[in-house]
Amino acid sequence: MMHSKLLGRILVALTAISALLIVAVVILVTATIIVGGKDTISWAFLTAAPSEGMTEGGIFPAIVGTALLVIIMSVAGVPIGTVTALYLSEYASRKSRIARAIRFAVNTLAGVPAIVFGLFGLGFFVQFVGAGMDNVLTGGVELRWGQPNILWASLTMALLTLPVVIVSVEEAMKTVPQDFRAASLALGATKWQTIWKIVIPNSLTGILTGGILAVSRGAGEVAPILFTGAAYFLPQLPTALSDQFMELGYHIYIMSTQSTNVDATRGIQFATTLVLLLLTFILNFSAIFLRSRVRARQIT
Repeated sequence: MMHSKLLGRILVALTAISALLIVAVVILVTATIIVGGKDTISWAFLTAAPSEGMTEGGIFPAIVGTALLVIIMSVAGVPIGTVTALYLSEYASRKSRIARAIRFAVNTLAGVPAIVFGLFGLGFFVQFVGAGMDNVLTGGVELRWGQPNILWASLTMALLTLPVVIVSVEEAMKTVPQDFRAASLALGATKWQTIWKIVIPNSLTGILTGGILAVSRGAGEVAPILFTGAAYFLPQLPTALSDQFMELGYHIYIMSTQSTNVDATRGIQFATTLVLLLLTFILNFSAIFLRSRVRARQIT
């Protein structure tokens, strides 16, 4: 008895120490970024376009490009992931070969490196779909869609985050008690009415959680957009889905690895990283706030 209590206390202590180490690492990384970028961040830095050489100017086009990327990615990926999770949870039987194939594909996609998605986006969206659209629309004379742009980058990122959305939404739908479904069907509701009125409202917070996880994953990824739409120096804002765009993560990557004078751009690197973290937090907090409002409305 004493031995089991001692073992339990040791496990609790190890868990607490591990949690504190994680928190300490997060605080240390955040503090390092803040200290390194606080002297560079200013209103002009946030609202101005970059200048030639990238040692002056601001990152406003990169902020706008990152926000547009996340929004288009969420609009494209979350509905598809939700519908897929709905099929797996409510319609597919446990012995269904189609359901097993979908789950196998989801699990496989979750383990695929991000750079592979970038190569897939280049080959499929840019060279196959985009080039085909140019051939149909302009006879191949004008190169508009058959080149990297914000639409193809967003769709590639949507594929990257799709497994996260599917898994989280399916688990949320599984938490809805079967008694709710049985009661709805017993009252004469159809299968779809039960799903629309009972299952989806009671799992809506889980659907929003899937969107939050997708935003967190997509906002910081760089590899999938390397070949599908991101540009290093592009002072103007994208005005159409066929335009290339600047992105904060790609901007940090290029400045830290390809800059001719890394020391001269170090402050910009830290400041851009801090802005990326803040933008990710704002998008996440917005989704969390929406989820809390929906949850409070359901309770009342």
